Amino acid sequence: MLRTRARATTAACRCGQGSARVHGRYVRRLRDVAVGGLGVVIELCVRRFRCENLACPAVTFAEQIMGLTTPHSRHTPLLRGVLAQIGLALAGRAGVRLAAAVGISVGRDTLLRLVGALPEPDAGRVEVLGVDDFAFRRGRHYGTILIDMATHRPLHLYDGREGEDLAAWLREHPEVKVICRDRSSGYGRARGSGRPRPSRSPTATTCGPTSARRSRRP
Repeated sequence: MLRTRARATTAACRCGQGSARVHGRYVRRLRDVAVGGLGVVIELCVRRFRCENLACPAVTFAEQIMGLTTPHSRHTPLLRGVLAQIGLALAGRAGVRLAAAVGISVGRDTLLRLVGALPEPDAGRVEVLGVDDFAFRRGRHYGTILIDMATHRPLHLYDGREGEDLAAWLREHPEVKVICRDRSSGYGRARGSGRPRPSRSPTATTCGPTSARRSRRP
C-alpha cells in the first residue's frame, strides 16, 4: 500500500472556478496496476474545497489529481485502461483469469462494465458492408449485425432481420458501394429502399462463394 497526498494549495471546481478554502478531508483508496505480481493500493488523502462561485450548484467539491484520479472511480486511469483492454480481448470469465495471472483481482461484471463504458469509435467511410443475421435464441429471436469488410470491425447491431433498420443505416452512409449479404428478402428490400440502386448486377453486390460462382456463368 502506498500513502500519499496532494501538495497543491488550490483546486478547480467543475465550473472552472479555483478555490483555496478547504472544507474537509477524507481518505480515498485507489487500485493500481500490479507490481511484481502483487496488487497495488494507493491510499490518497483527498481534500474537499468550498466553491467560491455563487452561481455554481456545487457547494463543495473534491480535488482531482491529473493522471491518478477520476470522479467516483476506485481504479487509477492506468488500471482502468488495462482492464478495458483485457475485457475487449477476452470478455468476462477468460478476462478474469488473465487478470488474476498478472496479479489483478477483478470480477467479470466489472470488466464488462468497463468495456461498455468505452466510447464507440467513429465508423468512418464504409465502402464494403457485410450484413448477416445471428440468433439471440435459435429458432425464435434473431438480430442483424453490420460489419466493415475492409477492417472486419462490427459497426452496428439491431434487433430483427426485416431490413428497416438496415435501410435507415444505408441512408446515413451513402458511400457504401458493395453489400455482402445473404439472400434474405428483407435485406434485399432494405438495399433497394436504403439508397439508389447501383448500375451493376445484383450478384455483383452480394459477396460469397455462391454468388461468385453465379457471377462467372455466361
